[in-house]
Amino acid sequence: MRGSDFAELKAFVAVVERRSFARAAEHLGLSPSALSQTIRQLEGRIGARLLNRTTRSVAPSASGELLYRRIAPLFREMAVAVAEASEATGRMSGTLRINTLGIAARTIIAPRLSRFHQVHPDVVLDIVVDDALADIVTGRFDAGIRVGGQLEKDMVAVRLTPDLDMVAVASPDYLARRGTPRSPAELHGHACVNWRLQMDGRHYRWEFKKGRQRLEVAVDGPVVTNHADIGIAAALNGLGIAYHFERDGVGELLAQGRLVQVLADWSISRPGLFLYYPNRQHRPALLGAFTDCLLDRKPFDRLQASTKAS
Repeated sequence: MRGSDFAELKAFVAVVERRSFARAAEHLGLSPSALSQTIRQLEGRIGARLLNRTTRSVAPSASGELLYRRIAPLFREMAVAVAEASEATGRMSGTLRINTLGIAARTIIAPRLSRFHQVHPDVVLDIVVDDALADIVTGRFDAGIRVGGQLEKDMVAVRLTPDLDMVAVASPDYLARRGTPRSPAELHGHACVNWRLQMDGRHYRWEFKKGRQRLEVAVDGPVVTNHADIGIAAALNGLGIAYHFERDGVGELLAQGRLVQVLADWSISRPGLFLYYPNRQHRPALLGAFTDCLLDRKPFDRLQASTKAS
């Protein structure tokens, strides 16, 4: 295979996986026009249209999908081989694509980005925040992070956190004005901050448990959102009662007295956050290093110490 043939196929795979000429060009270090010319050369050499393009999207044609399915595993194997060879020298490189919930991005990944980059400066972390439970295989991600009960089948899962407590919270001002609910049923008489599920757009029914009694409550209020920061801000500003993971910044606000927990005796816990990836024979070295960093494991700490020493 000529070098130009390899470059054309690599460009084609990048476009298919990123569903965008602009993102693929940025990844490859090319201009969009140069990338388009490369794809045209490949299509001309093969004699078939490989990509269907519109003003908003790009997707493989039937011929393109067939080609992608045959060559994409080869490119992934080459990437793994290069990463493993790089690991043997003590220096990793490449791109790691992660699909994650917002809570994991805020509380686990963001605080460790600098640490990871210091140890692995040649690794690019491509992190997509997505609360809609995307299929990481179809989306060509190396791994995802989800709440335990939402994991896809046939995946290897690594626990990142203990179970997550759900808490109903409101500002002292709101409770002074509207009173404090004593049971989930009383939420119907309160303003509540609704959570929109990204999977299908429905409103989340708040879940409660006390002893053997379990309840789901459909609430109403002045704000509906799919972003935790908006929901918490609404509660802080006295717009109503919000329902969130305590770990997602709420715990600090409770400790500061800016929010007050209600219905504490009805609280539930959800399975913790897990990093998961396809059940392959070998875990990619980059993913192993990233997982060690998220878990603050000693192998990563030793690497960080040796990097600082050098």
